Amino acid sequence: MNAAAEGTPIWGRAERQDFRSRVRGCLLGGAIGDALGAGIEFDSLDAIRKTHGPEGVTDYVPAYGRRGAVTDDTQMTLFTVDGLIRAQVRRDTGAWHPPTDVHRAYLRWAATQRDWGPDEREEGAGWLAREEWLYARRAPGNACLSGLADPVMGTMEQPKNPGSKGCGAVMRSAPFGLLVGWDADLVFQLAAECAVQTHGHPTGYLAAGALAVITHAVTRGEDLNAAVHKALARLSGHSGHEETTEALQQALSAVREGVPTPARVESLGAGWTAEEALAIGVYCALVAEDVRHGLLLAVNHGGDSDSTGAICGNLLGALHGETALPPVWLAELEGRATILQLADDFAMEMTQGPSLHGLNGAAPGWLARYPRS
Repeated sequence: MNAAAEGTPIWGRAERQDFRSRVRGCLLGGAIGDALGAGIEFDSLDAIRKTHGPEGVTDYVPAYGRRGAVTDDTQMTLFTVDGLIRAQVRRDTGAWHPPTDVHRAYLRWAATQRDWGPDEREEGAGWLAREEWLYARRAPGNACLSGLADPVMGTMEQPKNPGSKGCGAVMRSAPFGLLVGWDADLVFQLAAECAVQTHGHPTGYLAAGALAVITHAVTRGEDLNAAVHKALARLSGHSGHEETTEALQQALSAVREGVPTPARVESLGAGWTAEEALAIGVYCALVAEDVRHGLLLAVNHGGDSDSTGAICGNLLGALHGETALPPVWLAELEGRATILQLADDFAMEMTQGPSLHGLNGAAPGWLARYPRS
């Protein structure tokens, strides 16, 4: 992707097409990884092999009553994207505070975990909150539920769940990296500020910032290994970075240790904590021969398989674009139409937003989808 001297993308036709492919790849790839791991999330590697054969899972297995079902990881990632679009739309009013808009989006996600369906949504909720298939509990994390149990927003000064470093923030943070027109430091900061709305431990929010920076770099066309080193450089300036830094360094070291195996994946942890999920997702993306190989490696271990699969899928999709994703998995993916619509809306907002709601007028249909209120 071409960029101006200040780092702002130049949006020609080819650049817009490339960006949309990477956004689609990131969101769809993450959802595929999530769905591949959903049916084995709580199983040991021995149990996975006993049930599915010596290679473990090689395709979707039933979860939540169907093949290709996604979990809270994909649900929250989609609401992250919704919040980022709403922040851009509200910028025209002078009310520019993206963490607030993302928090409101997360509150809309929390409502899907307790309401029966979209009929109960208030005016101004927007189109995503009216997608009936999202009203399903898919093993949401306790920190996510408790952090969003009231309307008070956690901040860096007063974070929600200050002792929590589970993977519930990092697994939803790739979309911040899709803000390719932003400086990487601001991307890191926004991801961290939104992570503390549910996960206040430094490892919980710094891992989220690191994933955002890595995604940001690869979406701009940079090498994945270089992107990880960029994240390490930014982590070093933050208090409490040691666990996340060490986990990423271990992932880089594992790449040099030989042929990737489930045992090597498990040497990085189980993925239940933020730094372990990040390390596994990054490692599997680094050693992936192709998207299929990377995703299957990312889920076939005795840990948080859906989250590690989602992170790996986010990265591989952003790196290679949507056409690299296996069509056989896309065909059965739950919510594919919604994910595609949201990805295309995000790409259009980021590249052509002023035409939709700028000073020269607003598109009523766009504001109905993404209300400013």
